[in-house]
Amino acid sequence: MFTIVQLFLQVLIAILLLWFGYNLFFTLSRKKAKGGVSTKGKAGDPRTCPVCGTRLMKGERVKSSVFPAMGNSDRIMHIYGCPYCLEGSVDRSCPVCKAILSPKDYLIARMFERPNRSHVHVLGCTRCRRG
Repeated sequence: MFTIVQLFLQVLIAILLLWFGYNLFFTLSRKKAKGGVSTKGKAGDPRTCPVCGTRLMKGERVKSSVFPAMGNSDRIMHIYGCPYCLEGSVDRSCPVCKAILSPKDYLIARMFERPNRSHVHVLGCTRCRRG
């Protein structure tokens, strides 16, 4: 009787360890496949960093500065990059002149207000466009 209980507990512990290992291994591989660093987006796609082209996950944002409008509806915007290209793990490049950007360079864009959301048009970087 005592050996049957021991055998049952050992089988139960083995099943729990297998289940834990399976979930740990496959959850990590799924998270790695979903990560924003590994995927590149096309220019103009939603949630794509204009500086490095990385697809951003929900909640990740591009660091930028927007300046007040000077009479017309559009505003000037400086785009510095996303968390991936700001930390230096991804190459930063200008979508207009294709120059490799240093950490101090940024993109210059024009932001238009639309009824439901904003629209951004990249004009260039600090090298090809002054302003």
